[in-house]
Amino acid sequence: MAPLLDSTPGDDAAFKIPAMAYSNDNDNDASLKTDNNNDIDTRNNVELTQIQKFYNGKNILITGATGFLGKILVQKLLRCCPGVENLYLLVRQKRGKDIYTRIEEIFDDPVFDRLKEEVPKFRHKIVVIPADCEAAGLGLTLSDRQTLTEKVNVIFHSAATVKFDEQLRLAFNVNVKASLHVLRLARDIKGLDVLMHISTAYSNSHLDQVEEKFYPCNMDLETLNQTIEKMTDEEINSQLSKLLGEYPNTYTMTKALAENELRINSKGIPLAIFRPAVVVSSAKEPVKCWLDNMNGPNGIVVGSGTGILRTLQCDMQGTADPVPVDMVVNCLMAAAVNVNAAYAQSNPPPEPPIFNYVSSVENKITWGEFMTLNMEQVDKYPFSNAVWYISLRLTKSWLLNRFYMFFLHLIPAVLMDGLTVCVGKKPKMLKVYKKIHKFSDVLSYFCTKDIEFCNRRTQELWQKTSEEDKQLFPFSMAELDWRDYFQDYYLGIRRYLFKENDDNLPQARIKWKRLYYLHQLVTMLFYFLALYALWSTFSSFLL
Repeated sequence: MAPLLDSTPGDDAAFKIPAMAYSNDNDNDASLKTDNNNDIDTRNNVELTQIQKFYNGKNILITGATGFLGKILVQKLLRCCPGVENLYLLVRQKRGKDIYTRIEEIFDDPVFDRLKEEVPKFRHKIVVIPADCEAAGLGLTLSDRQTLTEKVNVIFHSAATVKFDEQLRLAFNVNVKASLHVLRLARDIKGLDVLMHISTAYSNSHLDQVEEKFYPCNMDLETLNQTIEKMTDEEINSQLSKLLGEYPNTYTMTKALAENELRINSKGIPLAIFRPAVVVSSAKEPVKCWLDNMNGPNGIVVGSGTGILRTLQCDMQGTADPVPVDMVVNCLMAAAVNVNAAYAQSNPPPEPPIFNYVSSVENKITWGEFMTLNMEQVDKYPFSNAVWYISLRLTKSWLLNRFYMFFLHLIPAVLMDGLTVCVGKKPKMLKVYKKIHKFSDVLSYFCTKDIEFCNRRTQELWQKTSEEDKQLFPFSMAELDWRDYFQDYYLGIRRYLFKENDDNLPQARIKWKRLYYLHQLVTMLFYFLALYALWSTFSSFLL
């Protein structure tokens, strides 16, 4: 344990940019202020709610601020908690772009449009700090680290690699080591109120029942660390199943290990574990059905909606467990207030409390219902880049799925690549399906396994939340109407993921109708040839 927890901050030249405010706008804009004595939001001239009061005057550190959940968290804090002092965002350089360029590009995302309208001068509250979750001590310089230890009150640690099949070395560094570095930083912070670690409801997906508690982890941190350090990536991949043990993939394993190590080493730290299920597009705010990735169910919808994905091993009666990202963030923020109050008592929790944020307990939706509700929107909002009409088969059988893959994926891919070669172009469909099958194989584990979750603590949190906060920070999954939600889910993918303008919908619908008729023609031709082959075979026996 010691070598990981006692790592000293790095002093790499790449991270020598001093911590500085994102914007130099120092105007004393009264519309952004709150009266700290009377707890009044002078922007709206209303009294602050209980959750708003907690964040009033707070300096908040966020890791993973450039990620899906992180973006929603940043805009929600700035938009709905006017008394927030500063947000310290740990950002790494990526693809040759410095941290300030990355932040500027992120603020161009439509998810920040409402924030820009309601709080136009929010940038002076943003403090960008260069960091790297794969580096020792998060890659922080000594001066930046000192700034954080003196200023920060609340930490939201959401940085993680969420790819199910991520290379083990990277997943271990980002999901486990970085979490321990955050814990070490939290221990040095002078005025820490709470540290919220965002994990996943599937950290123990090998179990049939998952409650809001810690589960034994058979992985030993130091042993695994030494093993990974000694092996090449090729050797790790060849022995991956042995290294994973009972866990289905590197994501769940590293998340479970991180939870276990945080529990062991968090004595004296106001820490909580927050476990969301399958995080999908926003339900209501800041815009309905916003998303920026093709992870999990999003990938299924994109693949089937473009006509490329035609079969998936999935139990139609199995539980999908999606949770909208804005409701996840609302619950996360409310939970932080609750955790701080719990640790402030004379008898603090003996170990970090855990919040399971799932939909299956109060508002269950199956994979079959998920696909049906999406299918209802396909003809309204077709993708312009669709190559075939939607024709997705969900089957729980591994063997039947492989049969479908051969006839519906591989044979068409070979034919398409053959035609591509004939016209002098480079074939690509077989490579595309290789990636799709890899994605499908990883996802099928969760599409065919039902887990019974318990979310008692999360339900109690909602019951204790004031009516004012319930309006401002809604997170009860029992009150979400799935049919209403899926009215715009497909459209959200079209707008925000494919960045398609609604103006081209008429042309897309015309193309979609043509693909439909072509699909019907090919289907009838296939059945005709199949019947003809059967008749020829039968006739030969009679003769």
